[in-house]
Amino acid sequence: MNHTYFKVFTFSLLVLTGCNKGLDLVPKDAISDATFWKTTADFKLAANNLYSSLEGFNTWDTYADLAYDVPNSVSNGTYQTSESDSRWTNAYIYIRRCNKIIAKVGESPIVADLKQFSGEAKFFRAYNYWSLYKLFGEVPIVTKELDIDDKELYASRSTRKETVDFILKDLDDAAAELPERSALSGGGIGRITKGAATALKARVALFEGTWGKSRGDANANTYLDLAVNAASTVMNSSQYTLFSTKGAQSYRYFFIDEGDDGSEAILDRRYQVSISSQTFPSTVGEGHLLPTKKLADMYLCADGLPISKSDLFQGYDQTGSEFQDRDPRMTMTFVVPGTGAMQLWYPEPVASWPFYPQRNANTGYTTYKFLSENPVSNASPFTLGYGYDHHIIRYAEVLLIYAEASFEKNDAISDEDLNKSINLIRQRVNMPALTNGFVTANGLDMRGEIRRERTIELALEGFRYDDLRRWKTAEYEIPTDVKGIKIVGTPWSSPIVVEGQDRNPYTDESWQNRTDANGFIIVESASGRSFDPNKHYLMPLPTKEILINPELKQNPNW
Repeated sequence: MNHTYFKVFTFSLLVLTGCNKGLDLVPKDAISDATFWKTTADFKLAANNLYSSLEGFNTWDTYADLAYDVPNSVSNGTYQTSESDSRWTNAYIYIRRCNKIIAKVGESPIVADLKQFSGEAKFFRAYNYWSLYKLFGEVPIVTKELDIDDKELYASRSTRKETVDFILKDLDDAAAELPERSALSGGGIGRITKGAATALKARVALFEGTWGKSRGDANANTYLDLAVNAASTVMNSSQYTLFSTKGAQSYRYFFIDEGDDGSEAILDRRYQVSISSQTFPSTVGEGHLLPTKKLADMYLCADGLPISKSDLFQGYDQTGSEFQDRDPRMTMTFVVPGTGAMQLWYPEPVASWPFYPQRNANTGYTTYKFLSENPVSNASPFTLGYGYDHHIIRYAEVLLIYAEASFEKNDAISDEDLNKSINLIRQRVNMPALTNGFVTANGLDMRGEIRRERTIELALEGFRYDDLRRWKTAEYEIPTDVKGIKIVGTPWSSPIVVEGQDRNPYTDESWQNRTDANGFIIVESASGRSFDPNKHYLMPLPTKEILINPELKQNPNW
């Protein structure tokens, strides 16, 4: 790793020792308020612990329609209420810690020196409430550290508006206290910034604005305005640009080592070998985040047209033909058969097909995005791990938020606004600009193209499930056949002999019988997937929480 990494300490594991003489009233296994909260270093140490609540690499896109591993209870609609949910519990643990820091800052005689750590605590309180809100909807708002006899322990859920407005206010208050990215240096690089708080505000406001618009909420435009304004603030801050230092391959390299501390990174979960490493490339390389045909088909051809309208589309009948003359992000996200990309992982000569051969169920597509090119880590991923960061919020997302919120406000967007947002993203990969004239001339739909651009740019980064829910299209998009490559009538139906063995699983009759009428693999049929629009747009609250506090009413139909 080439970036400076500030260590995240676990607050609860720190031990403070007391005097050896006389009666020592300081606990040996915990931090005492009587001896802590004295210096800026104490507050910094407490704030450091909050960084552990940042999300890491994930396979959340398998919950929806564009990625697959094996059948899961979210995408097939079979998940049930549970007694507990770590997402709920952990969020409130961190919210409690945030509340304590905020309170202690207010009581401190050195409050003027603690603005940054107060801002970080407010950011993380908003971040953890946001993590709850997007899954469960409205939740109880707690703004102080509670004791066992506090009546707030048995409070009802706030309204949806109260919850989201609280999150947005916390982010405003945090931004007012946090430094710009350019003000950080040395060991401070990677801490929460004003830009991170404002960008998260844009994300939350877009979610609420589009959630409301798709459900006829009269307040939707209020949040869309907030999203546009927050995104504009980040765009006008001169703190961020799209990562471009790797030329035509910058999109790919931003997601591995080369992208750490890049100009596009706004909020990262930071990793470093020997301190706090990650093994996500192993997850990807072993086939736990496989693209689907639906994702593959969404990539435009090089002329900016969908495959259904472009003369450039080469079809599916030859190995790799569908990747030709497409948006370059496709070949930076998918392994192209025969390119040798899989030999980053498997040194044997298996690069002639795009799948991990030991998987029993797969789409025939393999993810290239996130695969490391570090030969040392690739040789021993589970012992050494990887040190590159997970980009939670990046500048490209802010540009996409600006474009979508601008359009949704008025059901229209100007070419000027497209040029300052989506077309900057397209320029990075040398794709044609999106304009109103192009959309009209080719019978396209602007909303659909804006959503396509978001989906392609953020593919496999964990956004799809939330996007489908806020657009209220999950009920149509998720319960469909999950398809993979075309095998019937293609080279995939013929043996691939390596060292005297047929290493092509698709020659097996069981695979030939799992195709649709056009010869595409069906890895999970629509009959095994469901999404109840009266139920599944929100997750169920943990039943133990409702048992403890009957004022917590369960989400509809759970």
